[in-house]
Amino acid sequence: MGWLDGRTGIARVVRAALRKVFPDHWSFLLGEIALFCFVILLATGTFMTFFYVPSAEPVIYDGPYQPLRGQEVSAAFNSVMDLSFDVRAGLLMRQIHHWTALTFVAVVILHLCRVFFTGAFRRPRELNWLVGFGLLVLAIAEGFTGYSLPDDLLSGTGARIAYSALLSVPFIGPWLASLAFGGEFPTEAIIPRLFVLHVLFLPALVIGAITIHIVLLVIHKHTQYRGGVASEANVVGRYFWPGQVFLSTGLFFLTAAILALIGGLFQVNPIWLYGPFDASVVSSPAQPDWYVGWLDGALRIFPPFEPVILGITIPAVFLPGIVLPGILFTIVALWPFVEARITRDHREHHLLDDPWDHPVRLASGLAILTAFGVLTLAGGNDVLAFYFGTDVETLTVLFRWLSLILPIAVWLIAWQFARTRSRGGPDEPGHDVPLAGTSVRRGASGGFEEIEQ
Repeated sequence: MGWLDGRTGIARVVRAALRKVFPDHWSFLLGEIALFCFVILLATGTFMTFFYVPSAEPVIYDGPYQPLRGQEVSAAFNSVMDLSFDVRAGLLMRQIHHWTALTFVAVVILHLCRVFFTGAFRRPRELNWLVGFGLLVLAIAEGFTGYSLPDDLLSGTGARIAYSALLSVPFIGPWLASLAFGGEFPTEAIIPRLFVLHVLFLPALVIGAITIHIVLLVIHKHTQYRGGVASEANVVGRYFWPGQVFLSTGLFFLTAAILALIGGLFQVNPIWLYGPFDASVVSSPAQPDWYVGWLDGALRIFPPFEPVILGITIPAVFLPGIVLPGILFTIVALWPFVEARITRDHREHHLLDDPWDHPVRLASGLAILTAFGVLTLAGGNDVLAFYFGTDVETLTVLFRWLSLILPIAVWLIAWQFARTRSRGGPDEPGHDVPLAGTSVRRGASGGFEEIEQ
C-alpha cells in the first residue's frame, strides 16, 4: 500500500472517503435501496441471459406445459417457457427479477419525492436533480423493454401500444415507428432490438447516470434536516467507515432477502396463461406493470379527438400518448429552475425544508402525483368494472372527470393546509456557503460533523 500511495497519493483520497459523514435519517437510505435493487437486477438478469433466445423466429413448443404443447411460438417465448419450467431456479430468478424491477421504479420515485418535497434540488444540486430524473426515465424504459422480451400476448399488446404512440407523432411518426420496430408492426426485428436495449444500452446509461449522481453527491455533500447542530456549513451523522458501511451492507442483504422471499411466494407475469403473442388477439383484462399503467389509463379515457393540422389528421393517440406525458415530465424535470426563477432564490441550500414551508411546491407535487394516480386507476377500468359490477363506459366518464377535478382539488387543499401550517415561508438563514475543502469534527449530539473550510 505504501508503494502504491507513493506513486498515486491514493491514501489521502481513501482516508477522506472513509471519513465521509452521512446524515442519520431513514429517508436517505431510499437512494441506497434503489442502488441495491439495480445490483440485484444485474445479477438475476445475467443469469437469465444464459437461457434467453432473443429471436422472433417461429418454433414448435415441446416443453412440459401441456396446454401449449405442439403450438407455434416464437423462439423468445419458447426460451422463457424453458427457463420457467426446465431450468433449475429459473422461475425463481424470473420472479425475483420482475418483482425487483417493480420495486426499483417505486423506490426511485419515492427518492425523487423526498428530494422534491424537501427542496433538496435547489442550488447547487439542480444538475443532480436532472440526473436523478433521467434515472427514473431510464428505469421505466428498462422495465418496458424487459417486460416485452417474453413475447407473450400481454407484452405484445404493450408493444403494439408503444408502436401506435410513435406512429401518431405528426409528420415523422411513420419513420420513427419503422426505425424503432424495424418495419410495420409486428416485425421479427423488434425482439432483438429490445434485447440489445435492455441488456446493453440502457444498463450502460443507468450505470453512467448512477456514477455521475454519486460523484455530484460527493462534490456537493449531503443535505440534511434541520435541528440540533445541523447548519448550512456542516453535515451531522455517521462516518462512512465503519458505521455507514455496516448499515448499508446489512440493508443490502435485507433488501435481497425480502425480494427473494416475494419472488418465491408470489406469482408474477405467468406467460403460460397468456400464451404466445398473436397480432390478431388482445388478452382481457390486459394490465401493464404499474409504472406504465398511467399511460395506459390516459389512452383509455382520452376522448377521440383528432384535429387536422396542415391537412394531416393527428391521431387520437398522440395527445394522451405523447403530449400529456411530455408536458408532465417536462414540468417535473425543470421544476428547480422554474422555482428558482419565480422565487428569485439563487442561494445555495444545504438544509432541507419541511414540505409545508413551500405551499406551491407541496400543492403542485401532490397534484401531479394525484394525476398519475387517477390515470393509473383508469388503466384498470375493465378490471374495476368487473369487480364493482358496472360497465366500462361509466368508469371511463368518471375517470375523465376525476383526472380534471381531483388534481385541482388536491392542489387547493394542500396549498391551504401548507399556508395555515407555515405562515411567512421557510425559516432558514439562506447563507451562501462556498464549496471548499471539508474537515470533520465530533458534534455536540454525539455524531460527527463534516464542516466547510
